[in-house]
Amino acid sequence: MKKSLLALAALGTFAGVAHAQSSVTLYGIVDAGFAYNNNSGGHKLYETSAGNLQGDRWGLRGTEDLGGGLKALFVLENGFNAFSGKLGQGGDEFGRQAYVGLSSQFGTVTLGRQYDSVVDYTGAFEVGSQWASFYAAHPGDLDNLNNSNRVNNSIKYASANYSGITFGGLYSLGGVAGQFNRNQIFSGGIGYSQGPLQLGAGYLNVKNPNFSFFGNTASASATASNMTASTVYSGYATAKTQQVISAAGAYTFGAATVGATYSNTQFKDLGQTAVTGTGQTTAGSAKFHNAELNFKYQLTPALLLGAAYDYTKGYGVNDAKYHQGVIGADYFLSKRTDLYIDGIYQHALGTDSTGKTAVANINGLSASSTSNQVAAVVGIRHKF
Repeated sequence: MKKSLLALAALGTFAGVAHAQSSVTLYGIVDAGFAYNNNSGGHKLYETSAGNLQGDRWGLRGTEDLGGGLKALFVLENGFNAFSGKLGQGGDEFGRQAYVGLSSQFGTVTLGRQYDSVVDYTGAFEVGSQWASFYAAHPGDLDNLNNSNRVNNSIKYASANYSGITFGGLYSLGGVAGQFNRNQIFSGGIGYSQGPLQLGAGYLNVKNPNFSFFGNTASASATASNMTASTVYSGYATAKTQQVISAAGAYTFGAATVGATYSNTQFKDLGQTAVTGTGQTTAGSAKFHNAELNFKYQLTPALLLGAAYDYTKGYGVNDAKYHQGVIGADYFLSKRTDLYIDGIYQHALGTDSTGKTAVANINGLSASSTSNQVAAVVGIRHKF
């Protein structure tokens, strides 16, 4: 009996040491509301809408102190729909993020399914990633600043903070035998934050984006188009390369913050990737300039007001243009729970990716039957 008690005491001591050196945190967000679309294929639509300000999620985050300033870390993050309980990100169990790695005074190296550098260094400056909903993302989220797509099979480096400067990069292996460059993705970025000023820049290069970027989830097609969510880019599934260059900044003075983003997105070498069922013969490259100017004001400690204007100009094989305006308010009941309301208006001009007259197509919604579309969303978000 004494030997058993001594053994249990010893195990308890070791368990205490292990617990002191490592930690695992359960966290998550539940965000649900109601949305209105004045023109969904020619009809008004009232519907429930989940993951508006931030995608619904739960996750596990852990670290282990290995000594000498070295730590092991991991993140497993699941996305879901609060109204239906369905998995997000095309049915992947941990579709939002899944990675493991090491960190030290020189930075962090991680392996898994992760965010690209455009998201890391410029995404947070877009209103769709702040006080506005994903409906307020740039049309179709064509530059991925709203983080619609993640990167599989990736190796990622993020630097330590050097007097406000951070930088990093990501590389994803294509995994196709005999074709080293096929489906590969690489990105890099740099950020600066000091006092009231924040700046960021990012670069992203994706080979065969229809399969490697838009089609890297459990429900994606290995042969057909996975770029059907928006008429802004749905005609470009045969592109050999997608390239995004982005820059952004924000300046805070008192209770107000003014921010701006710029991105140039290109779907290069159309017709160079085999995609079944498209019937596309378009050659050349489709290119887009996008510029956003946004403003937010902390009217009271609990109430945030915001407004933004976004302009997208297509050039190359098509010339679609999209004007988009956003207004919104976010009221915090506590540090973890808030109520929000947003309104979005979009106007389209020119010829879209399908070769037809461009119609308004607010991100996350079915396309309008006309050049105009109005959407509104109201909801509640709780973080844990």
